Formats: sequence, C-alpha cells, structure tokens
Amino acid sequence: MELYSSQDVPPVIILYHPSMETVATTIFDEIKRRQTNLKAKQYRHVALKTDISWKRFRDGWPNIFIENVEEIAGRDVVFLASFHSPDSVLFEQLSLLYMLPRYFIRSFRVILPFFPTGTMERVDYEGQIVTAKSLSQMLSVIPIAARGPTQLIMFDIHALQERFYFSEQVIPRLLSAVPLLIRRLKEHPNRSNIHIVYPDEGAFTRFHTIMEAHGKEWPIVKCTKVRRGEERIVTIKEGEASGHHLVIIDDLIQTGGTLMECAKALSDEGALSISAYVTHPVFPNQSWKRFTETPPVQLDAFWITDSIPHAYEICRHRPFQLISVADAIVDSLFKYDLPKETA
Repeated sequence: MELYSSQDVPPVIILYHPSMETVATTIFDEIKRRQTNLKAKQYRHVALKTDISWKRFRDGWPNIFIENVEEIAGRDVVFLASFHSPDSVLFEQLSLLYMLPRYFIRSFRVILPFFPTGTMERVDYEGQIVTAKSLSQMLSVIPIAARGPTQLIMFDIHALQERFYFSEQVIPRLLSAVPLLIRRLKEHPNRSNIHIVYPDEGAFTRFHTIMEAHGKEWPIVKCTKVRRGEERIVTIKEGEASGHHLVIIDDLIQTGGTLMECAKALSDEGALSISAYVTHPVFPNQSWKRFTETPPVQLDAFWITDSIPHAYEICRHRPFQLISVADAIVDSLFKYDLPKETA
C-alpha cells in the first residue's frame, strides 16, 4: 500500500524495517506537515510503502517478500534501517538492501541512524578486529542503482574517519542530531546560564565545531579521565561548573559509567543542575536503570534520540526525554532529496 497525494512527479518511496515504524511514520507525517507550509510545487511528495512482509521460515531464517514490487522500478527509494542487534535483524535487512537495486530502482538512500560498530574503529594492539571496517565492507557491496551509488545516511558516527572505511560503491552522508538538542536548549528556561560539558576529549573533538556554529553563546566545560592509583576518575580539566546549569553531551552511551563519574565531578564543584544528552542510547542489559534507580547524582533531564528502537521504552522513565531523529532526517531530505529537478 502507498500513501501519497497524486501529482505529476512520482513520489519518493519510503520503506522501513518494522523496528523503525514509529520513526518512519513520524517522518512521513512531518513531510506532509511541512509541505502544507512550503511552496509544495517545489518539492516532491513521498509514499510510505507498508506492504513488505517480514516473516521467518521454520528454521528461523528470514522469509521476506515485497508485494507489488514492480511499483518500485524506476523510483527513488529511501530505506529506514536499524542494526540494533547483531543477530538476524542485521542479516534480514542486508538481504533486502542487496536486492532492492536489482529491481531497477532509480536511486537509493539508506538511513541508518546508528552505526553500531563505530566504537571498534582502530587497532591499539595486534590481534584486535576492527568491526567498524567489517560492517562498512558489508554495506559497501550494495549494488549501484540506476542513478548512481547508494547514499548511507548516518548520525553522529563515532569517528569521522570511518567514512573512509566504505568503498566508492556507496557514499556515506554523515549527519548530526546535536542541532536538535540545541533547538531544545534555546527554549530552556535556564538557557542564559547553561554551560556545555564534554565528558572527555573524544566528545570535544566530535561536537565542539557544531556547538561553536549553532550554540556559541554557551561556555564549555571539559572533563578528562585521570589515574589515581588503580582507579581512573573523571575530573574537570577546563571551565567553570559552580553556579551553572550543565549539559553533558556525547555521541553514545553504553553502561553510563563515564557519564555518571562526570556528573559526580560536576556536582562536587557546585553545579546548579546537571542534564545529559546522547544521540545513541545503546544501554546493553538495561543499564539505563542506573539513572532511574537511586543514582548517586540525579540528572535533571537525560535527552536521548530514537536512533535505537528501545529508546521509546527507556523514555517512559524519568529523567529520560525523547528527541526524535525524524526531524533531522526530514531536514536532510528537504535539503538534498525532495526538491524537484529543474530542466
């Protein structure tokens, strides 16, 4: 089934994995909303295709079927993916990605908000396996569509140099969800007394240029890890925490140990309040509960995005609040993919 308004230019088709249904429908609704306020004739409409069957055979292997597959021939296609699990969720989506260009689609965009192996991007000693490179290679063999290579749209990848892990058969399009946080902070009641905190050098490297471009009114605090005996603790390296509302930002979170240690250091220095933001709430084994069940430092707010599907469940619990990547995806589609071509 396709949902769209009839017009002279065929709509861009949006497909999605079931785990990303909420994000996909939010994107579709937001595009329709914006087109009512814009000069709609300048932009293409979209069709949300909902008739992909994601079943399994008795042995557990994927049994995927696209109904009315002839409808995608010659069309521009967007697929919203989630590699949130290394099991068959990954395999079934790769199976589809490898086949779609073979159905003669015109162009192909794969939106993969979270690149899950990004933190394993280098070899520190012999014997380590760089799985960021492995997953990049798996995505790099997506066949070329009629109009050229597939574009891979990803948010806040752990290290920008990972774009060079992909072959020339695909084009990484690296975006950030941090501007969505900046919009939220500019509406915050304490916006005039906010300081931005980087919990380590990596976070500063990733985000300081974005903050300087869009949120330069906020001073920064830099933290670092230091070794005391057998312990590694987080201390403030630069900036003023006392008497300010602090927001810790990073690309992703696993167990939350570093972020919590950072929050303790800030609290000890007299912060008025402490909040946090991460784009990718990985939280293996429900480790998010350490922030809800009597944490040593109570966060005022913890903003996360829905780049990983379990974000909706997490945000049912305080202090977590959702910032959807759908808005940033729609921003990018309107900028690069939905404007009508001119002769």
